[in-house]
Amino acid sequence: MNDDNLLSATAGYVDTLSFLSLFGLFTAHVTGNFVLIGGGVAGYGQGVFLKLMAFPAFILGVALSSFIIRGRNSETPMRGACALDGCAAGTRGIDGALMEWGIRLAGDFTPPRLEEQYSTGREARGMKFAAGIGIAVAGLALGFGEDTRAESEGQPSQQTGTPTETCDAKRPVVMFNRWQEDWSVLKNPCVPREPLDSLKYIPLGGDPYSYLSLGANLRERLEINDAPLFGIGSGHSDTYVIQRAQVSADARIGPYLQFFVQLEDARPFGKDMVTPVDKNPLDLEQAFVAWVSPLGPGTVKFRVGRQEMAFDLQRFISVRDGPNVRQAYDAIWADYEYQKWRFIGYLTQPVQYSDVAAFDDTSNSHLTFSGVRFERQGVGPGDLSGYYSLYTRDGARFLDAQGDEHRNVFDLRYTGKIAATDWDVESMYQTGHVGDKTIAAWAVGSLFGYTLNSPWKPRFGVQIDAASGDRHLNDGRVETFNPLFPNGYYFTLAGYTGYANLIHVKPSITLAPSSKLALLFAVGFQWRMSTNDAIYQQGSAVVPGTAGHGTRWTGVYAQMRADWTVAANLIASVEAVHFQVGNSIRELGGSNSDYVGLELKYGW
Repeated sequence: MNDDNLLSATAGYVDTLSFLSLFGLFTAHVTGNFVLIGGGVAGYGQGVFLKLMAFPAFILGVALSSFIIRGRNSETPMRGACALDGCAAGTRGIDGALMEWGIRLAGDFTPPRLEEQYSTGREARGMKFAAGIGIAVAGLALGFGEDTRAESEGQPSQQTGTPTETCDAKRPVVMFNRWQEDWSVLKNPCVPREPLDSLKYIPLGGDPYSYLSLGANLRERLEINDAPLFGIGSGHSDTYVIQRAQVSADARIGPYLQFFVQLEDARPFGKDMVTPVDKNPLDLEQAFVAWVSPLGPGTVKFRVGRQEMAFDLQRFISVRDGPNVRQAYDAIWADYEYQKWRFIGYLTQPVQYSDVAAFDDTSNSHLTFSGVRFERQGVGPGDLSGYYSLYTRDGARFLDAQGDEHRNVFDLRYTGKIAATDWDVESMYQTGHVGDKTIAAWAVGSLFGYTLNSPWKPRFGVQIDAASGDRHLNDGRVETFNPLFPNGYYFTLAGYTGYANLIHVKPSITLAPSSKLALLFAVGFQWRMSTNDAIYQQGSAVVPGTAGHGTRWTGVYAQMRADWTVAANLIASVEAVHFQVGNSIRELGGSNSDYVGLELKYGW
């Protein structure tokens, strides 16, 4: 109890002192700054950036204190840090969460029970010492931030001290990759303002190209799927909602340096069978440092940290935007751009997602994906790109092989447009081994279209895809194609079609009744490449019993989709798929499958 009183008195004293001396800033119970930030956004008060910086300063202070305590008490290195968790017992809520993040940052993931944290006088003294260190570090960091703010306020305003740009400057749009947005345009006073723009462009110092920009995304989708895996095995009818929420912070330091952080929380509601791509409680989706600058006649770009990456139409390398949990990579990325050429190198470990608790995702030490890539614009009427990658996976399992997978990936793509005709063709060949068996697999994907110059801009298209399957069991060869990191959007959201052992032909028509509405109608015909291999659904899920059974014919499906831009950053979508299965599936007890998805997607 005495410790509680001491901590409460210290927090109250520090809060009062800092609030008066730092012009309205809480440094102990930092969540009070949320109220002050709201006032700043509404135009009352000042120093929104300083109040935002209070949160990472608080977390870092706790983390440093935890490190110090662990060093002072070598016998039980976690107890000193966990005592800090006890300090939050009175506040709980966000203050407690911030303190817990600081402890997690220091490496203590399993705090003991609170009653065990006060068991010895030594631990109580450690708690007092840790609390003092945490407050002191937070105060020093915030004091430095206040000095920076004072210097900034002593300089001319960015809107009056920089040359005014022409008023044809456009507001940025919310992009698929949020880190590619450039909100420095808001330094120009002629750009029309919208609510909360004070959080989209927060100046950092006197350089108009140094700023902090905050962002958020929310996606809600209702899915009705009456027969996953065509009703064979564990698949059964299910209706549920999946939700994905993201918040991001993008700090630009001058024209070259960037720090980007994005948190993601993905949750299913009412889903009977929850998979790793459905659920991931609050965790770090992206956190990287980037550098972009001229080098010789071209431009060099470098990123290191947790990041998303995708190639081309995302047939094989994607951010996996269709399912609920997007795919990120702990990676080093470098590229050089010169005129029409671009050269890229990457070393990655895909993130291993866990749905047990917040902030428990890790690099997947059993899976790597690294390689080199080139891109060349203006090759005839189109653009050419290609890459080589090495894909390794421990303990891989296929129908005819198991063991460590070492897969060499060779990919080539050509895309372009002539008048009303467009095309995109990609091929991939894979070699290597799974255990003691040799890999020899391939795939081809293509899209062709012709757009009429008439009302609603009808585009008649056809999609043709093929991927190898295992032709002969126990022959020492693995011919089943590995689609690597595919995008669920490429076929349909229903997930009934997987990119392995496949022949797929889908004619379609796309209509645009208005600039805000797009309609798609398509019919897909599907076969197997080899009857000795299985029928696969999305995620390389095997339809039970299909390997070695039946004919090549899998079935036919109809797809309808509508995308409506309700507002600038709000999109509503609906997709419906009906899959009519062939006899090969029906003989195993399978049935026709229906899917309906209703989606709302908002970005700020």
